[in-house]
Amino acid sequence: MSTGSFAERHELWTDDQRRQAADVAKRIKGEGFTSLRLAFADQHGVLRGKTLIAEAAADKLGEGCALTTTLLLKDTSHRTVFPVWMSGGGLDDDKLTGAADFIMLPDPATFCELPWAPGTCWMLCDIYYPDGSPVPYSTRRICQNALGTLAGQGLSFLSGLEVEFHVFNILDEKLEPADATHPGAPPEVELMAQGYQYLTETRYDELEPICELLRANLVSLGLPLHSMEVEFGPSQLEFTFGPQEGIATADTMMLFRSAVKQICRREGLLATFMCRPALENVFSSGWHLHQSILDAKTGNNLFQSADGAMLSDMGRHFTGGLLTHAAASSVFTTPTVNGYKRYQPHTLAPDRVSWGRDNRGSMIRVCGQPGEAACHIENRAGEPAANPYLYLASQILSGMDGVTQNTDPGPPSDEPYSVEADKLPASLMDAVAALKNSSFYRASLGDEFVDYLVTIKQAECARFLSQVTDWEQREYFQIF
Repeated sequence: MSTGSFAERHELWTDDQRRQAADVAKRIKGEGFTSLRLAFADQHGVLRGKTLIAEAAADKLGEGCALTTTLLLKDTSHRTVFPVWMSGGGLDDDKLTGAADFIMLPDPATFCELPWAPGTCWMLCDIYYPDGSPVPYSTRRICQNALGTLAGQGLSFLSGLEVEFHVFNILDEKLEPADATHPGAPPEVELMAQGYQYLTETRYDELEPICELLRANLVSLGLPLHSMEVEFGPSQLEFTFGPQEGIATADTMMLFRSAVKQICRREGLLATFMCRPALENVFSSGWHLHQSILDAKTGNNLFQSADGAMLSDMGRHFTGGLLTHAAASSVFTTPTVNGYKRYQPHTLAPDRVSWGRDNRGSMIRVCGQPGEAACHIENRAGEPAANPYLYLASQILSGMDGVTQNTDPGPPSDEPYSVEADKLPASLMDAVAALKNSSFYRASLGDEFVDYLVTIKQAECARFLSQVTDWEQREYFQIF
């Protein structure tokens, strides 16, 4: 009979992870932690998991924790999309039949203490089936695979976060039994500050108490917070982070979003990363992803040009790949029905597939002066609700396809809202169709994952289209 932990039996931890796990076990017992939260990023980039008694779990980290596979089959309303009680769970995968278990195995490198929850520590997990095989729907693994392909070419991915979000005062949490719908009724909120004073110190000072609370907690978590800014819209903030290599940026985004929501809720506030809340005068929020490719040995930025051009040839071809696959990539950069309300002209958000130098209306903005070591590109198409692992993976895969194919991005544009270029998808429905028909992503991610994600997103679109909106009521109720 096999001996050892789940991680040992299936050789799922590296030597570094085994050493880190031993150190984590000592910390948990030596520092008096009472609770250990284990979490994984689901298909939507939402953290799910369990809380264990810390001391009892400390010596069993390698066993992981079992969860039901139905968590892999849900849409954003938390409804199970696939017929789980059929053989193969609707995906022709016997491991999904009957809501069977999968295993969350913690990544010891992600261990941290949650400063807002005394006595509580946390670890991010990778997910496996009980036989030790990786779950093919794991978005963190998809990102790891894309990074692994880069590493095999002697390259690494450097990226940085620039994320907008809203924070509101909660007036009514909507906790009456009638409000416990599926999904639940949203809380009634009010602004914390009026907007329309972009980057003024006065507006920032109005929001400074919550900014300072968030700063203290995020820094305590070890996240590379760089700046806190008051955005143009009411109750809207932007936080930026220093660049990180590899999967660290996606892990940071996961912990950042979850931490902000938890910290704010304990203060009677609602933090939301929804792109465009349905509140009067409130502005859309974006997630701008800064990125470049490095030589893994030297750390040199391979997007830096040596001839006075905006980008090196590699940087241009990478940009060309992002533009070529932009429509299908939209499911990864903008995965919600709501996010497409942001793609409007003259709004500091892109509405078409274009690029330009230091132009905030373009989808791809080249940042930095020609020849500068820090020269890089910024994708401005993303929304803050995006799954960070799929967002990063889509950039790596489509950008490197451009490098492989020597894709020419065409001339940059100084007029991003009038240049002749393909429009970005007008809706999630259009984006899902583009992904479904993308031979590139089917080759890169596999038919199994593409069909899985398309099915989930089609279910969300179908629910949206079945609802009668306020617009329809105003438009048709009296006239017909």
